[in-house]
Amino acid sequence: MQTILGAGGAIGIELAKALKKYTDKIRLVSRNPKKVNETDELLQADLLDKADVAKAIKGSSVVYVTVGFQYSTKVWQETWPVFIQNVIEACKNENSKLVFFDNIYMYDPGYLEAMTEETPVKPSSKKGEVRARTAQLILDEIKAGTLTALIARSADFYGPSIQNTSMLTETVFKPLSNKKKASWMGSANLKHSFTYTPDAGKATALLGNTEDAYGQVWHLPTADHPLTGKEWVEAIAKELGVEPKYQTAPKFLVRIIGLFVPIMKEMVEMVYQYERDYVFDSSKFEQRFNQKPTPYLDGIKEIIRTDYK
Repeated sequence: MQTILGAGGAIGIELAKALKKYTDKIRLVSRNPKKVNETDELLQADLLDKADVAKAIKGSSVVYVTVGFQYSTKVWQETWPVFIQNVIEACKNENSKLVFFDNIYMYDPGYLEAMTEETPVKPSSKKGEVRARTAQLILDEIKAGTLTALIARSADFYGPSIQNTSMLTETVFKPLSNKKKASWMGSANLKHSFTYTPDAGKATALLGNTEDAYGQVWHLPTADHPLTGKEWVEAIAKELGVEPKYQTAPKFLVRIIGLFVPIMKEMVEMVYQYERDYVFDSSKFEQRFNQKPTPYLDGIKEIIRTDYK
C-alpha cells in the first residue's frame, strides 16, 4: 500500500495519477478524499489528530506527505512540527518509507539565484523557519538511521486544474483570461522558476519507488532558463490572445492590500522571493533519471487548453 496524506491538492492528485505506474494499491487520505484512479482506497481523516494519522499510515510501504495546511504563519507554527512528528512516529511503527514534498522557504535568500540541494538553510521568514524545523526533524531521523525517508523539493508551482494554490494561476492566468490586468509581486524584470505540477507528481512517484533515492534531498524537475515576470505575463497573454497588461505590487503595496485581504497579509514576508532572481536547479534529478522537465511554453499551452478553452 502506498499512501498519500493530503491527497486532494494539486500535487496529491498528480502524484496519485503517477503512482498507478508502480502499484494498484493506493490510499488517498484527506478530510474529503475523492478517487483519482478507479482502484484507489479512500480514507477520511483529520491529519491533525494523532490517532487518525496512525490509522492512515497503517499497513503502508510508502507514505507521501503532500499536505497543504492553511497559508497562515500562526497555523503553520501550530501544525507542521506536531503533524510531521506524528507522521514520523507512525512510519517508524509501521516500518513505512516517508516521502516529504517540500518547498524552498528555508533557503538562504542570498542564494535564490542558483538554488541546488546544497543551498544553505537560513530562512528569513517565519514560514521559512517552520519549514526548516519540519525538514530537520526528518533529516535528523535519517541521520540517526531510524527512518527511511527522502525530501522532494519544488519551486513555486503551476499547472492545469489548480485552484487557489498557485500564485501564477491567481495573479496572471485568471485575470488575463478575464481580460483584466495581471499582477506581479516585486519586480517584473527578475527571473522566476516554476515547477510544472504533472512533472512534480511523476517525479515524486519515481523517487518514492527508487530504493537508492532515499536518504537524500531532491529538487523536482523544473525547466531551466526561467522567464522574468514580464515575460511570464507576455507568454500567457499571447497564448490567451489578449493584451499583456499587468501591474506590479512592491512590498509596501502588498502590505497595504494585506490590511483588507488576509492572504496578502500572509504574503508580505514572502515578497523577498520576487525581489531577486529565483532560479531553481534540478540537474541532480535530471542527470540521475535522464528526464527533462516540461518546457515553460508547453506548460502554459496545456494549462490554457485545459482550463481556459
